[in-house]
Amino acid sequence: MPAAKVNPSDSIWVDQMSDGHIRIRDWEEFKRIVTEKKPKSLVYILEQNALSPNKELSTLRIILMHDKRYYIFLDFPKGELLRESKIPLHKDKNGIYNLDEDEVKEILQKVFEKDNLEIFSFWTT
Repeated sequence: MPAAKVNPSDSIWVDQMSDGHIRIRDWEEFKRIVTEKKPKSLVYILEQNALSPNKELSTLRIILMHDKRYYIFLDFPKGELLRESKIPLHKDKNGIYNLDEDEVKEILQKVFEKDNLEIFSFWTT
């Protein structure tokens, strides 16, 4: 079932299968929601790029839990950066671009520093 538009800005979509999941399509909108909702933490996941034959870890999912809802932001590679957040990708020994988990966490901590959030990797929580 496709996502249903809930905001004329085209940056927020609600999954009709679950009212508890809201996908945020715009990085600036996601940052605004973080500031507005004032969560205590964010969780991020480095995911394989399903569209790539190499299945490299080059997709970023950030999850904010607030008031029994998950706000989910996905960011995808475009060249040597992620499309929205501009987080850099790095070539591995085989020349394949990947995200560096420590660098992603550091960048997210800087971006959300004023919001006083804890940032957790899904795989290390």
